[in-house]
Amino acid sequence: MATDTSYTVPLLINGKEIVTSTTFPVISPSTHKQIWEASSASLEDAQSAVAAAQAAFRPWAKTKPSARRSIFLKAADLFQSRGEEFAGYMMQETGAEKTFSSGFNVPLTAEMLRDVAGRITTIMGSVPTCADEGTAALVVKEPFGVILGIAPWNAPYILGTRSILYALAAGNTCILKGSELSPRCFWAIGSILTEAGLPPGALNVIYHRPQDAALITTALIENPSIKKINFTGSTAVGRIIAQTAGKHLKPVLMELGGKASAIVLEDADLNKAATQCALGAFLHSGQICMATERILVHKNIKAQFIEAFKGAAEGMFGGEKPAPVLIASAGVDKNKRLISEAVKGGAKVVHGDHEKDEAHPETKEVSKTRMRPVIIDGVNKDMELYHAESFGPSVSIIEVASEEEAIEIANDTDYGLTGAVFTENLARGLRVAKQIESGAVHINAMTIHDETSLPHGGAKMSGWGRFNGNWGFEEFLRLKTITYQE
Repeated sequence: MATDTSYTVPLLINGKEIVTSTTFPVISPSTHKQIWEASSASLEDAQSAVAAAQAAFRPWAKTKPSARRSIFLKAADLFQSRGEEFAGYMMQETGAEKTFSSGFNVPLTAEMLRDVAGRITTIMGSVPTCADEGTAALVVKEPFGVILGIAPWNAPYILGTRSILYALAAGNTCILKGSELSPRCFWAIGSILTEAGLPPGALNVIYHRPQDAALITTALIENPSIKKINFTGSTAVGRIIAQTAGKHLKPVLMELGGKASAIVLEDADLNKAATQCALGAFLHSGQICMATERILVHKNIKAQFIEAFKGAAEGMFGGEKPAPVLIASAGVDKNKRLISEAVKGGAKVVHGDHEKDEAHPETKEVSKTRMRPVIIDGVNKDMELYHAESFGPSVSIIEVASEEEAIEIANDTDYGLTGAVFTENLARGLRVAKQIESGAVHINAMTIHDETSLPHGGAKMSGWGRFNGNWGFEEFLRLKTITYQE
């Protein structure tokens, strides 16, 4: 795949691509080599982006729904037509497999653009009846103003697009602050929407050096023109953003980390459960907030499930296939440490080798960003692995004796983003799902599930608020009551 170390990814401010004098290198986790440079936004660049969004707000808010719809439909077509190019950027910048980039991220982003385009005309208020004779009222929905969307690297097209798409469709203007690990992916979002006809300033796209994160993010949140913030990322960073926003009484939408449990009951289809758990645990090297972190298996079928699960994991991610890539060596180190400490505490590795260093498939040199799937049995609540989000290719198996115990353990976490239940009894699956404290539960399917027509978000320390569908629109509209005398 071609790289161009002389290319510098520009910012997008007020409809213009800007290459800054300060840049930072973008290193591929697959090859450990520089693939290009990226412009690094300064504090002045960030404030210019906010000023551009503020100036564009009133004209954009007045555009007709049909005009916005046309822009998003055109953007979907453009995104799809350049899908191979964009998937390539994601593979180079994040180490994603082709199936995850071109097979999932690119098509779902195009679908999201089309879905939102079709929903724009559904925004409407109401005409309630007032208590006093001769008084009438209107309740209208209006955009907030300038929205700050902060998106991560792991699914940059889906998560970057949704951080600004619902807001734009509702009549807001936006700043998209993308991760410095995948800037060209975020540039692509701004480039496509600009080409599709989005007016200058309606969307501004920035990224910056890691050392500038606290300064620029704080300044953006504190800027009076920013009316709402949405953030997708770690719970630790989300807490800081929420605290900063809270000081300025600004609303936030948070989609944070997860510790998803998959419950495999004694009447489950074992082959289906094993396949779905392998996908849920190891897709994109486990670097998905919805990834399966714990599998709670009934004791009567545990031995059979483990064998089926090991086979599914080996078939999908083992054999002669290159070891999967993580975005940074810190992720590999964290997973190896969590597993090692669990083993010292009595847990047992039943598949994989957490002590093995994986090699680059071409150079054969040791790669610090590659790690194969590891399955650990006998994990208990005295181990950090039981509680911590690993965000990597490791998964814990925990034996349960009953449905009630499975529910108790599934809820024994600070997180609550998603979960799964495997059973051949739908009524039982629904009964269990209703008792799990999370934003979503999937019966007989993996914990990873995201589609444009279903609300997506968490409970507890996984955040609050919802993206997608009409729920996504409502997040970026506020109600205004207008009364008048007849």
